[in-house]
Amino acid sequence: MRYVIIPGINGSDADHWQTVWQAEWGAAAARISPSSWDEPDLDDWCHAIDRTVDERPSADVVLVAHSLGCLAAACWVARRQPDIRGVFLVAPPDNTGPNFPAEAPTFTAVDATPLHVPGLVVSSDDDPYCSPEVASRLAAGWRLHHVSVGSAGHINSASGLGRWDSGRELLARLP
Repeated sequence: MRYVIIPGINGSDADHWQTVWQAEWGAAAARISPSSWDEPDLDDWCHAIDRTVDERPSADVVLVAHSLGCLAAACWVARRQPDIRGVFLVAPPDNTGPNFPAEAPTFTAVDATPLHVPGLVVSSDDDPYCSPEVASRLAAGWRLHHVSVGSAGHINSASGLGRWDSGRELLARLP
């Protein structure tokens, strides 16, 4: 199995579960490197996913995305229709909501259309960037299973999850 890490805006810091997992996976994981971390551009992020996935056999790839990275991953899959193992989308933001980052306007066009790959959407009941109802709607639109982890904020470093072992257990459920 190979993992492509797709963080949210500004990347994931050293305490973020994505960074911890990437370190544990070693050469089996790679992180995208868009040139627009601070002022995200959807096309740039999709090209970064292209470059990162193209470096590994795609049938073995799982996209592991957080926040804005979920929208980039969903857009990339919808555009490319790749032969990948699956997607693990954690804390997708509501791109029509009041807390959506103003510096990411190109991401507001991402629709929740069927992705045709196995996957899981993981959300929190008290995520400031996405209500439980919108998370369920996104998962349904993408035709992915949905799991709520209860009250865990934005499921990021500020949530105090550390290694987030329960998240790893959810990832292991992908086919």
